[in-house]
Amino acid sequence: MASARPAPGPAADEGLARRLRALACTAPLHDLDVRKANLAGEYSVYAMAELALAAIDLVTLNMDFDTGADHDQIVARLLPRAAVQAPDRPAAEYERVARWVLENLINVGSVDRGFRAVYGTFGPDGSYVRRDYDFKLIEEVPGAGGGVYLRTTDEAVNVLVGALDTDVTSAQIAAEVKLEVLINRGRLADAQLAAEQARYRTVQYAETLRRTLEATRRNVRAVDWLHAVPDMIAEALDHVADRYRHENAILTNIRKVRDEAENADERTGEHKRRAAELVDIVKDCIRRHTQLQSRLLEAGPLFRAEQDRQAFTAPAAHSGLDLYGQLLAPLLPLPVERAVRVTDAFFARGTGLRTPHAVRVGDLVESLLTPPLERDHLGAEMPEPDLVATPDDSRFSEKQLTAAMELLAIPPDAPRRLSGLLADARRQDPELPYLVALLAVHAASPPVGAAYRQGEQRLLFAADDGTDLDDPEFGGADLIVGTALLDAAGMAAGRSETA
Repeated sequence: MASARPAPGPAADEGLARRLRALACTAPLHDLDVRKANLAGEYSVYAMAELALAAIDLVTLNMDFDTGADHDQIVARLLPRAAVQAPDRPAAEYERVARWVLENLINVGSVDRGFRAVYGTFGPDGSYVRRDYDFKLIEEVPGAGGGVYLRTTDEAVNVLVGALDTDVTSAQIAAEVKLEVLINRGRLADAQLAAEQARYRTVQYAETLRRTLEATRRNVRAVDWLHAVPDMIAEALDHVADRYRHENAILTNIRKVRDEAENADERTGEHKRRAAELVDIVKDCIRRHTQLQSRLLEAGPLFRAEQDRQAFTAPAAHSGLDLYGQLLAPLLPLPVERAVRVTDAFFARGTGLRTPHAVRVGDLVESLLTPPLERDHLGAEMPEPDLVATPDDSRFSEKQLTAAMELLAIPPDAPRRLSGLLADARRQDPELPYLVALLAVHAASPPVGAAYRQGEQRLLFAADDGTDLDDPEFGGADLIVGTALLDAAGMAAGRSETA
């Protein structure tokens, strides 16, 4: 009897994968409440996930089509929310909490400033396949004036509205219909939530167009301007026209509900406030649709201009060759008969072309009739070089370097604080903490690519989690120092391909 497949079909597998990705997008927010215990001080009173959602909300509503939200402005707007959660705390603590939440949403401590989650799906044969899901919540983008702005990603907007990979157009229409029904029934509190979700979808639609135009500016061939983008622009223009009519009708209904609330004795002030907030939200949606429409009309001329510009742009220069990582390191373990074939091919093509001298008849006759010069069999006598010993002016000795590397030989599963490493080094040698601190700071930006190409098995890294360093000689952050194991299988594959 054949065993049943774990999932009833590809649609069920895709639905499971979408829910797993949805959970992955919320994991960084829950992780903030878990990691707040690592902060120096008592921060358990703060609801970090609530502050993170508020930060995503503020960045989404403050970013525009061409620019994003200002970092300091978002921190300033988060301070009142942190102050409400802990009224008796100092103002400096509110700012530290707000900056810590925002920097963790950007994921400042990682190399690519992104998050990664692993989830499983089922292959065509029913086998279980693990997949990586890379995403970002808030990213830093350069501005036109040289500044750096914050922008939320699609994953962050999906966290706000409680969906993932939803079709923008269908979600926008559903939100607008829901909003109109709620307003007609007088449920302004629920209508305000629906209006905010409709605005988030409008922002997401504009983000889709903005990324398409940015990809066109980088490489016009990477975007399908033959079918996909023209269809998207046509649908978006129809979408904007429908939303204009719909939102004007919504404004009429809001004013009607507000006028009816003036004759009511109870909850009149609440209805007026809700109606005023709804008017502001719907007007903001209309403003964003106007901006989106202007960008849609400019998309075609931008594509033609970029096509002309990139067609006459000189090709980009290729990256240089890493002789050690790509040639020497893979060849050293090989036998001579196999290594010679690689070195012969490299030097035959790597030395470049030699331009021959122009031959004239007079020069050719002179060179043929000139008798050869007599040469010494062993060549000319070489002068004796005058060697001078180079003084050793290094601050640290080989013994100190060995001791520092022994301290930093940390097991992969047990990272340590920099303060503890400095204390251990100070007990051995008064100068040793300076070398340990230098190596730890250098490990804050580890050369992963070079270590990978050179066949390193381990890599020292350091990360800042916001803890201040308490040391009599050094200041700054109390880094978490650890050792990462590199992918040996991937390195072996890379060597075989290079060889």
